[in-house]
Order: sequence, then structure tokens, then C-alpha cells
Amino acid sequence: MHAQFVLFDGFDPLDVIAPYEVLSAGGIASDGAVDVELVSAEGPREVISGTGGLALRATAALDPERAGLIVVPGAAGRTGEPGEAPAGDTGGRTPDEFISVRLGRTVQTGLPSLLKAAMDRPGLTVATVCGGSLVLALAGLLEGRRATTHHLGLDMLEATGAHAVRSRVVDDSDLVTCAGVTSGLDLGLYLLEREVGPKVAVAVEDLFAYERRGVVWRNHGPEPSAV
Repeated sequence: MHAQFVLFDGFDPLDVIAPYEVLSAGGIASDGAVDVELVSAEGPREVISGTGGLALRATAALDPERAGLIVVPGAAGRTGEPGEAPAGDTGGRTPDEFISVRLGRTVQTGLPSLLKAAMDRPGLTVATVCGGSLVLALAGLLEGRRATTHHLGLDMLEATGAHAVRSRVVDDSDLVTCAGVTSGLDLGLYLLEREVGPKVAVAVEDLFAYERRGVVWRNHGPEPSAV
């Protein structure tokens, strides 16, 4: 399985690095059944994250024809909306530090058309970490789909026509989404289990000294009664 991790200006580094390391380790543990690369919609370039100017280098262009898995991170920055001034704010911040601004700017790039091509391609899985599902949703790609995101963005997800599910990882067939930033670890381990097998996933879980949290939500089984 060839996994491409999407970088865009203002991305959240941990959204990328956590599942990237998990899947990279899974590739080693499975004798090459998984390989990973960092990509951008524009091709090879240095991409500045939304955290302290940290940059990662995309080594290739996002290519849905080559990938078996595409992972989309969220953005890093201030929560809330531009114009909201937190107590003690000196006014020295710029609007681009808001996550909502960074996500909105990303939707105006060439990324959404590539992600649409990815979601239209049979056999390709698109996964998101944290606000990555909002990139898809704001681009109009999640209407009627079940997905999750950071808890602060669930209302926005619903507003785009998606069915927001309050779960750490949501498996909606060829779309797998996860919630807050650290849930990228859970996403990576789940994708290893799903695509390669539980033995490899457990070996990586043990290597990272991290146990997956929560139940993966899937759209089957009886509806729960009130508890």
C-alpha cells in the first residue's frame, strides 16, 4: 500500500508525523507492504506548518493514480474566528493564525480537485486527522458521509451536510476519519490493522508503547438505546 501524506501551508505537524511514523514502522514490520511519502498539491516544495514556522518537505505531487491511501491533516493555529480577541491579547497576532482562515485558504488551492479525484477512484482510501475532514467538507466532498473531527469542529462538519459522529475513529468504507490531534496515532494503527493485519498493528503498537483508544465506529449493527 502506497500512502501519501498531504502537506499544505499551515498544516498541523503532529497530524502528519504521528500516523506517518506508525505507517512507516508498519512498512518495516511487514517487509515493505506499506510505503509512505510526503506530498503537496503543487509538487515537491518546502511546506511551512502552522506551528512555529516548522517546515516539512514534500518530495512529490499528490497523485491519486499512484496512491492506495491518502492522509489529509488539519491546520494548526488559534481556535475561534477572526475578530475574536482573547483576554490578554496584545493585538500582535495576524488573522492567518486562525485555523478557520488556514482551512478556508487551503480550499482555494488546487488541493480539493485532487481530493475529489481521490474519493472518486475505486479502491483508494482517503483518511483524515483532526481538521483534515473539514478540508474535505468545506470543499463539498463529505455531503451525506459519516465522519469525525476535533470536537470544536463537529458543528461545522454538520453544517456542510456531513453526518458528524462523536468517536475517536470513524470508518465509512473508503473514508476513515479521526478526531483530535493525538488520534492520528489511533488512525495509523487502525489502518495498519485494516489494510495489513492485526499482527503487524500489534507489533507497531508495542514498539511505540501506545495502546489504541476507543472503539472504531462503523455503520453497522443495531442502533443503541438510551443509556
